[in-house]
Amino acid sequence: MSLINTQVKPFKATAFQNGKFFEVTEAALKGKWSVVVFYPADFTFVCPTELEDLADNYDTFKAMGVEIYGASTDTHFAHKAWHDTSEAIKKVKYPLIGDPTGALTRNFDVMIEEEGLALRGTFLINPQGVIKLCEIHDNGIGRDAKELLRKVQAAQYVASHPGEVCPAKWKEGAATLKPSLDLVGKI
Repeated sequence: MSLINTQVKPFKATAFQNGKFFEVTEAALKGKWSVVVFYPADFTFVCPTELEDLADNYDTFKAMGVEIYGASTDTHFAHKAWHDTSEAIKKVKYPLIGDPTGALTRNFDVMIEEEGLALRGTFLINPQGVIKLCEIHDNGIGRDAKELLRKVQAAQYVASHPGEVCPAKWKEGAATLKPSLDLVGKI
């Protein structure tokens, strides 16, 4: 069963952000657009490149009303230690959620049970707490924040323009489609 158009399940976890620890629940993902990015583990190889890329684009996400959350099965203490020792992770200003029990990772169906690690999963959640985008792939494939920005823009556009959809490669300001019987077979 797909997680698309489902409500985020209840959870409680501890996050690290800007030198502080704090509790995060599903309620934090409501009232604004949120992106939760699962990654396998701190102190690894591809993960810091992805988190740094998101950090480099964080101001753009914030300007769009989107909060980013990084999440792994590490503890919030490990997130702090990584932040304190990695030049790439020092750039991260968004919350890094610790999920040592794997509860959150399982809620989003990205747990690799035999390893106790998360797959690379990206989830866009609308202000009502409903998952609108779900992308899960092999851990050897890094993600690109610019691709995610385009998808967030499309999701926000569709949410604010009922009856319109965004075609492939749609960018903000480009033409959209209005599905109708007249379009069938003409695209």
